[in-house]
Amino acid sequence: MFTLIKENSDLKQLRFIARKLASLAKIGNVFLLQGELGAGKTTFARFFINSLFEKNLLTKPKSIRSPSFPIMINYSLGIFEIFHYDFYRIKNKKEISELNFYESIAENVTLVEWPEIIVKDKKLENYFLISLKIISSNKREIVIAHSHMKDFYYGI
Repeated sequence: MFTLIKENSDLKQLRFIARKLASLAKIGNVFLLQGELGAGKTTFARFFINSLFEKNLLTKPKSIRSPSFPIMINYSLGIFEIFHYDFYRIKNKKEISELNFYESIAENVTLVEWPEIIVKDKKLENYFLISLKIISSNKREIVIAHSHMKDFYYGI
């Protein structure tokens, strides 16, 4: 893993980083969102998904929520979809297989909250790992790493 970004951020900075990653996202990219409950995983996903809709000049979804209970929510962008997973309730890799998770990656952009069960899976070869840690009520430490990429510039 190569660390690309490590910094403390407020909500505005988190939005900026999510928008920048979304502007660079390509079909086949996987974004794993790690962090304790309330750290900002779903907030990051919401910023990211809305940015992809803006990038593709489409009307943003009225609501982007955590897929805690349905496990997966998809958002169509016409030529591809965004698959937003929450693996909090997933107990084993067989359940992931039953979701056709690995088959859907190549043709879509994928976000996964609570990805611990797949982070070291050899089937997942090329991904971003976004770790969020609560520092205070309005500050988070954000660390973004990539499985292969060594450099990443997200500034203006």
